[in-house]
Amino acid sequence: MLIVDTHAHLFSDDEAKYPPRKNPSRPPAGTGTLEKLTEQVERHEVRAATIVQVSGFYGFDNRYIRAVALQNPHWTAGICTLNPLDNGSPAMLRRFAREGSMRGLRSVPAPGNLLDHAGVRALWRAASEEGLPVNVLGSHDLESQIDRLLAEYPSLPVVLDHSLRLQAGNQMAETLSALERLSKHRHLYTKLSFIANGDSGCKDGWPCASMHRTVLRVIDLFGAERCAWGSHFPTEKYARPLSYGQHLDIFHDQLPLSQGARRQILGETARRLWFPELERRG
Repeated sequence: MLIVDTHAHLFSDDEAKYPPRKNPSRPPAGTGTLEKLTEQVERHEVRAATIVQVSGFYGFDNRYIRAVALQNPHWTAGICTLNPLDNGSPAMLRRFAREGSMRGLRSVPAPGNLLDHAGVRALWRAASEEGLPVNVLGSHDLESQIDRLLAEYPSLPVVLDHSLRLQAGNQMAETLSALERLSKHRHLYTKLSFIANGDSGCKDGWPCASMHRTVLRVIDLFGAERCAWGSHFPTEKYARPLSYGQHLDIFHDQLPLSQGARRQILGETARRLWFPELERRG
């Protein structure tokens, strides 16, 4: 079975060469390195991974993700995060796409939680013209803005990071309702990377049975062909109850899914979005 990790964050040990932003959000020492991710994907037979710019550590400085993606094109796809207030960001995205370092854009709201914003639109337009999927980082309160942008870009593949940050608690019902309404857009996909999200995921440890019903509801809304697994590496920071292997095992073995649905969620959806060359490699 083809397995692709659609959500990994990387952190360089060389902070002189790749300096973090002021007051960065750090992972536990040694857990978010390229070497650690390589070890995990090889151990668990993961064929490829999208490496997502971690703006909480590097801000809009994509140099490290760009370097890793250029050095490892056979198994990584860079997903950059660019400043929607910078008029030069669309040109930078085009350059990244044409040099092959980035295969996607992570779209973040402009100040004031504005996704429906001229700077965001300029980046979505550039992504659409370059054939890059757009990942959206945000919560259910962005629903109406996401809905408008999806209507404006009907042929652009858009992916919801962490399924609108779906998490246990009193906002779960609101988030599921927003996902249900947005799922009508057939070019919208979602990442199943939320099951052990920080302090707001499962409280019962592996196999996170308390969140299975929620995960299955999201799959039912979108269909397996528009859902993709993501580890949220390093799990020591972002999915603390679970190891990398345990996170994968929930989707590989524990959830009551058909074999066809597992294939879509664990690899085929991601292959279509970011790794079309994997089809030719078997």
